[in-house]
Amino acid sequence: MWTEPPGPQPEWLDGEAGPVVRPYALTGGRVRSAVGNFDLIAYVLARPDVDPAVRLQPEHRRLVALARRPVPVAELAAGLDLAVGVVRVLLGDLLAEGLVEVHGPSAARNLPDDDILKAVVSGLRAL
Repeated sequence: MWTEPPGPQPEWLDGEAGPVVRPYALTGGRVRSAVGNFDLIAYVLARPDVDPAVRLQPEHRRLVALARRPVPVAELAAGLDLAVGVVRVLLGDLLAEGLVEVHGPSAARNLPDDDILKAVVSGLRAL
């Protein structure tokens, strides 16, 4: 649990949120991944031959550990208690190093037509 040290608090601390500069420090000031953007439902899988102790920051190691099984980006963010934007930047680092694989959601062309979905909704309402 977060406890405040005695005395006046610096402006960059928030009693409920904790240190405000942490996400900025984790990403080195980057707000976008160098490799690309990751969909929230894209699955991440750590490569089996990855040794997480090799030159990785603690958050990178935790991402690799959580991704030993296929896991969506949103679940990784929740598991690390970090903002999705921060996780995307960190995943970009891991992807650039070849430490993880990212499998995006199926293409939109595989989704049902809007008319079919509207007909299903209409049928359900008629029940």
